[in-house]
Amino acid sequence: MSAVQTFKATAHLQDGVKVRTTSRHFELTIDEPQSLGGTDTGMNPVEALLASLGACQSIVARVYAPKFGVKLDDFHVEVEGDIDLDGFFNRSDVRPGYSDIRYTFRIKTDSPREKVEEFIQFLESKCPVGDTIANPVNLKLASVIIDN
Repeated sequence: MSAVQTFKATAHLQDGVKVRTTSRHFELTIDEPQSLGGTDTGMNPVEALLASLGACQSIVARVYAPKFGVKLDDFHVEVEGDIDLDGFFNRSDVRPGYSDIRYTFRIKTDSPREKVEEFIQFLESKCPVGDTIANPVNLKLASVIIDN
């Protein structure tokens, strides 16, 4: 029996650069700030990526902390990344995506530092979003459907 699970999402372009995204029965509005041509009604895609990384790390922390004997009184992730917009706007040959992503864990715990450090090392190795960002993934266009 395979443990592989397929997750799905859709993105439907609305007015301007606003996008309605859905997965299962959840909806998320993605947009750009006004400075990048949007109406600022939601996070932009690269902000959503950072939020996904922080959320994933937080979920892994909650799931695995007890297995390491770490009591989480509070867990907070701050994530930031650098993008050279000249890549997106095709003004230079720099990559259009993040060149660097940094995150900080703020942990409130009275657990011993050694246990927390061991736990953090494990957490970083098990976050699916972090792994997807850090390592190449097979990304391919499956098909193009043209409706008339």
